[in-house]
Amino acid sequence: MNVEFAVLSRQYIEYQDEYEEAALRALRSGWYILGNELKEFEEEFAAFEGVKYCVGVNSGLDALVLAIKAIGLGHGDEVIVQTNTFIATVLAITESGATPVFAEADAFFGLDASSIESMITPNTKAIIPVHLYGQPCDMDTIMAIAHKYNLFVIEDCAQAHGAKYKGQIVGSIGDMGCFSFYPMKPIGAFGDAGAVVTNSDELVEKLQMLRNYGSREKYNHEIIGVNSRLDELQAAILKVNLKHVCKLNTERKSIAGRYLNEIKNQSVKLPANRPDTDHVYHVFPLLCKQRESLRLFLEDNGIHVQIHYPISCHLALCYANLGHKAGELPVAESYADQLVSLPIYVGMTEDEITYVINKTNEFKGEFYE
Repeated sequence: MNVEFAVLSRQYIEYQDEYEEAALRALRSGWYILGNELKEFEEEFAAFEGVKYCVGVNSGLDALVLAIKAIGLGHGDEVIVQTNTFIATVLAITESGATPVFAEADAFFGLDASSIESMITPNTKAIIPVHLYGQPCDMDTIMAIAHKYNLFVIEDCAQAHGAKYKGQIVGSIGDMGCFSFYPMKPIGAFGDAGAVVTNSDELVEKLQMLRNYGSREKYNHEIIGVNSRLDELQAAILKVNLKHVCKLNTERKSIAGRYLNEIKNQSVKLPANRPDTDHVYHVFPLLCKQRESLRLFLEDNGIHVQIHYPISCHLALCYANLGHKAGELPVAESYADQLVSLPIYVGMTEDEITYVINKTNEFKGEFYE
């Protein structure tokens, strides 16, 4: 059997009529930038998030970049961020000229909130928790520290659409929530797309200007902005996936449930669930001390896996100038060395899930303590 890491066409086929109707509606409208499709998506996504505002932008990276620009961060400012994340989270910080202060990961792959307070300096201006793989961070502790030190909190929700922390949807807890709608995400576009959500009247005004050349009205440029507008075609597609996201998340959680209950191999460590959270399993990560052997074993048996992420951000070559060394953040670095992500996607068949489970159980490796 051959099991791909993801097969996006299966979700497309399931909702083909809706996708094609949405795309044709947008195409036939004759209005392709900042039109009704975007306005409606922003209203619907804000309602989904339980916030006042949503600002559609052209990618998840831009969502983070514009959020950081909206709070005015620049040279000399510091932002605390976990090192075990996709590089985009950190690129957004350095794009503004600010400095990333890398934090350790906790047992749930999130930002180790217990490490934050010792890292705060007079230059610290914000914290970016990343709800990695679809699981919320320890937001009670993070928000308490942010309030104590008057820090902004920008939630990176790129992989966690619909995830909840103690009943509250992620993205609505901090000052802003940033989302990617990359095609493989729980709410995916058919290209690059992103959004920022907030309850702040001041921040939404800045975000809307920043994404549109720094202007509220054409040719009147009040601030230095960029071109980062979620287009009408992607907004129309996103409205379809937003309508179905709860069902899509339930399907992924069902696959994760089978993995958690049926993978019984002492050579791997299953992911732990943070108490009082609703995990949406954008990624299902295993830890294995013989990661390369496991990866090759699964690949040789037709199971295509991925490695998220093999180099911790503090050790990325592009940040060599910051002077970080291996061993500084051992938990995150162990994840970089040991993590293998199993296939988990909408439309995966029961036979495919069973095959992944059986082959993972057949792997013989070192006991994972």
